[in-house]
Amino acid sequence: MTRHLDAAEVEAAIDWRGAMDAIVHGHTLSTPVVDDTLLRRGNDSLLSRSAMVDGLGALVKTATVFPGNASKNMSSIHGSVSLFADDTGRLDATIDFDLLTRWKTAADSALAASRLARADSQNVLIVGAGAVAESMVDAYRSVLPDASFSLWNRSADRAAALARRRGLSHRLDLQDAVRSADVICTATMSTTPVVAGAWLVPGQHLDLIGGFRPDMRELDDDGIARATVFADSADTASDVGDVAGPVRNGVLRGADVVDFSGLGDGTFARRSDDEITVCKNAGGAHLDLMVARYMFDAVST
Repeated sequence: MTRHLDAAEVEAAIDWRGAMDAIVHGHTLSTPVVDDTLLRRGNDSLLSRSAMVDGLGALVKTATVFPGNASKNMSSIHGSVSLFADDTGRLDATIDFDLLTRWKTAADSALAASRLARADSQNVLIVGAGAVAESMVDAYRSVLPDASFSLWNRSADRAAALARRRGLSHRLDLQDAVRSADVICTATMSTTPVVAGAWLVPGQHLDLIGGFRPDMRELDDDGIARATVFADSADTASDVGDVAGPVRNGVLRGADVVDFSGLGDGTFARRSDDEITVCKNAGGAHLDLMVARYMFDAVST
């Protein structure tokens, strides 16, 4: 029987550590079979991602991204998720799209930070004020429980509202905020870099979350050149602006990007306290599948 997993049911049964462990476990299984399609109509996008992994099953996740919805007081992103059984291919569950996206995306970056941020990191800067930015506060707190959090957003009013709601410091000067942060998380939909490499200082870790198309950038080429670059999925990241652009410009070699396949052998790791690390959270349906199966199992026991 097919179940629908909603936020209230799932969030009562899972936690951030469990979601991160599900991603780590998923990378001990067979190599995922994945495929993406991206359709464009002007500024609007239709993105479909699918994956199969032995032992986890299969998943299809489809999202529409309509930036113009902001003028209609409506979310710019809508979507659906279907989770299929590993043994028979039956439809095990449909899953609330926002729920899975929020948990997979935030667990992905929190896992990266747990391996790449300095152990003594105390100051976390969130760039952006949407749903993903807010979920990152909780996810980062699971791996950096003593850190303080600050927030910057192009819309100061929106940033101030989120800062008040979550007890964060609201920063008005982005350059100053970047320079004073140990961990910087960008969760925007920008097509031009919002963080400049000239602002970075040794020892920082950056999670680049927002971009998912070739024309989207959150960090400039100088920042990429100064950093060791990681990704959750090197294949997916190769089609996203923060990696594809620097590769095209000769700033980065795609072969040098270490991804979550290095979680087990120790290569997905910071090498020194002075190193600047960047992780491109490019997503991928195999990651959605890992977290979705964790959710389904958690509410099925």
